[in-house]
Amino acid sequence: MTFEEYQKKSRKTALYPKVGTSFVYPTLGLAGEAGEVVEKVKKIFRDDNGKVTVSKKEEIKKELGDVLWYLSQVATEFGLSFAVIAKTNLDKLRSRVERGRLQGSGDNR
Repeated sequence: MTFEEYQKKSRKTALYPKVGTSFVYPTLGLAGEAGEVVEKVKKIFRDDNGKVTVSKKEEIKKELGDVLWYLSQVATEFGLSFAVIAKTNLDKLRSRVERGRLQGSGDNR
């Protein structure tokens, strides 16, 4: 499946307030789901001494899928395609590598 296919197919399941006219709900959902990924990882360290079991990996896979879904909705609300976002990000990272600026902080390094 391509980024574009996922974005189009996931959009068919978007049922939230003001679909197509508001980025607020999916952005809040993205933050919440990212937090759930963090919680799952935290519990691996707290409860399993950092050992990743098959079941924990499955749980994280599902949460990452939720992150992907919300990310897709945010992108769609802004009229952005996943393919363009991915290419833009790789171009940015390649430029940083070429300029020796991969490490450090700041958006425009």
